[in-house]
Amino acid sequence: MSSDRPKVVIVGGGFGGLTAAKALARVAVDVIVLDRQNHHCFQPLLYQVATAALSPAEIAWPIRHMLRQQRNATVLMAEVTGLDLAGRLVQTAAGPISYDYLVIATGATHSYFGHDEWAQFAPGLKGIEDATRIRRRILLAFEHAELAHEEAERQRLLTFVIVGGGATGVEMAGAIAEVARQTLANDFRRIDPRSSRIILLEAGPRLLPTLTEDLSRYAERALTRMGVDVRTSTRVTGCDRRGVALDHDRIDAGAVIWAAGVVASPAAIWLDAERDHAGRVRVLPDLSIPEHPEIFVIGDAAAVQDAKGQAVPGVAPAAKQMGRYVGTLIAARLAGQSLPAFRYRNLGELATIGRRAAVVKFGTLSLTGFLGWLFWSFAHIYFLIGVKNRFIVAFTWLWDYVTFQRGARLITEVPPQGRQ
Repeated sequence: MSSDRPKVVIVGGGFGGLTAAKALARVAVDVIVLDRQNHHCFQPLLYQVATAALSPAEIAWPIRHMLRQQRNATVLMAEVTGLDLAGRLVQTAAGPISYDYLVIATGATHSYFGHDEWAQFAPGLKGIEDATRIRRRILLAFEHAELAHEEAERQRLLTFVIVGGGATGVEMAGAIAEVARQTLANDFRRIDPRSSRIILLEAGPRLLPTLTEDLSRYAERALTRMGVDVRTSTRVTGCDRRGVALDHDRIDAGAVIWAAGVVASPAAIWLDAERDHAGRVRVLPDLSIPEHPEIFVIGDAAAVQDAKGQAVPGVAPAAKQMGRYVGTLIAARLAGQSLPAFRYRNLGELATIGRRAAVVKFGTLSLTGFLGWLFWSFAHIYFLIGVKNRFIVAFTWLWDYVTFQRGARLITEVPPQGRQ
C-alpha cells in the first residue's frame, strides 16, 4: 500500500461502509475497512435465519471476499475502541491506525430503553449470532414443551412474545406463526405446535407506524388471520426468564424476542459530538461533523434529515446512498471540486407477513397480499450479494412455499462464556 496517497479509513463493513469503499475503487487513495466481524450480513433477512428458513451462510459473506478485486482496499478485522481527533488516529485493539479521511458506519444495536438487563431474557436481532440464538430459543421451547409434564408449563413454553410492532416485529410474528402452524405441525407426539400462542406487543397505537394507516390495518388483519394475538397500546414494564410484565398484566412465555427499538453505536461518544435521543450523531448536510470536515458519519449511526425535514430511516437503501455520496464527495474534494448536500431518495418501505402476504409502499404505489409478497421477494433477492446467493435463496423460498418446510431447523450449542 502506497504511503504517499491519502488514507481513507472506514469503520464498519455494513451496507454504508462497503458502499463507501466501493465508491472509492477508482480513486487514488488507500482504503482501510475495519470491522470486528469478518463478514457482512444482509440484515433484512436475519429474521429468516432466526425462524429456520435460511442458514447464516445464505445471507452473510466474508468482507475480504467482497473487496478482493479492489486493489486499493485493505480489510482488517479489529475492534475500534476510540478516536484521537487531534492526531487523526483510530484506536483499535491491534493498535492505532492513521487517517486522512474517516468514515464511521458502525450501525446500531438494540435499545432496551434503560433496561439493558432485559437483553439476556429478550434477545434482539441485529447480527448472525442474534439470529442463531433466537432460533435456538424458539426450537428449544418446542422441545422442552414435548418433555413437560404439567399443562401450565407446556402452555408457557408454547407462548412466544415479540416486543415491538415495526417491520422486524411483524415479520418475526408471522414467521413464528408459520413455524408453529405449518412447519412443525406434525413433528411432535405429545404436543400440538398449532396450539402455540404468538403474541405481538406494540406500545404505540398501531403496527408499522412509518406506513400509512390502511397498510397498518392490513398488516394487523393478516397477522390475526394467522393466529397472532396483536396487542397495540401495550407497554412492557419488565422482562425475566419466564416472560414479560405489562402495565396491568403479565405474560409467561417460552421465548421473548425484542424488536422494540435501536440505539446507535458509541460513535457519538468517540467523537464527543452532539447526538439525538437514539444516540445518533447530528451531522452537517454533507454528512460530516462540525469542525471536522474530514470525518463523516453515515447509516444508522447518523441523524440525517431529508428534504422535507423528516428523519431519514435506518434502512439499508439509506445507508447505501450515504456511503455512495461520501465516497463520491471524497473523490471530488481530492480533485478540487465540491458536491451539493446529501439528498435522500426514498425507495419505499416493505414488510412481509408470512408466506403469502406483505405490505409495500413505493411512492404513490401501495401493494398488499400476494402481489406485495412477490414484490418484497424479488426486491430482497435483487439486493442480495452474489449470483449464487440469489439462486440459493430464490430456490429455498420456492421450496418452502411449495412444501411448507424450513430446512435450517438446527439447535446448536452456545459456547460457554470465554470460549469460541
